Amino acid sequence: MLNDSFSIENCKIINIDPTAYYISDFITEEDEKYIISNIYAAPKPKWTQLSNRRLQNWGGLPHNRGMIAEEIPNWLQKYLNNINSLNVMDGKKPNHVLVNEYLPGQGILPHLDGSLFYPTITTISVASHTILKFLEPSSSDDAVLKPVFKFLLEPRSLLVLKDRLFDYYLHSIDEVSEDVLDDSVVNLNMCSNKYVKGATLTRDTRISLTIRHVPKTTSFKINIGNKR
Repeated sequence: MLNDSFSIENCKIINIDPTAYYISDFITEEDEKYIISNIYAAPKPKWTQLSNRRLQNWGGLPHNRGMIAEEIPNWLQKYLNNINSLNVMDGKKPNHVLVNEYLPGQGILPHLDGSLFYPTITTISVASHTILKFLEPSSSDDAVLKPVFKFLLEPRSLLVLKDRLFDYYLHSIDEVSEDVLDDSVVNLNMCSNKYVKGATLTRDTRISLTIRHVPKTTSFKINIGNKR
């Protein structure tokens, strides 16, 4: 947990194309249990099933024409407030949360988050680790992506991505059930000392909360879903 003397600049991941911040213990184990219980208590229609995972949207559904804002439930707003206090979005308040559930062996293809969002991604991980891989677009016409580095995302951690890590390097999660902590994992020194180079980690079900700011929203708010 963070205290009054905390500075996000002390959590900057070095030796990469800027900018990323990593906080190993952003939330407590009690927070983690609280988040998990509320996510799984959400009404069934709140879930959207994709081919390789399922997800929930809180705050509205981002769209090119704008997002009709929905009220963020109290159980979730606390964590948006904590992220807002870090001022990583240059004064913009987070107003949208995408919850992804990844079972062991599930992942996500290389992608950029796109222009619907303010160019800062903040992600809280709960329940299990994952490895987030970054890839550089090819300068040729063959559309080959070059892996450049990886981050270990621990349970209860926060990752912040900005600048070229938002709009240039693509990020992905491999569809595997185990991860090897090799030299490509560049934030291992910022993680708990139980994670050591060369170790093989077995994935469990992971939930990610990707918290962002959607600039284009309506002022009309509706209340839906789980509010406890």
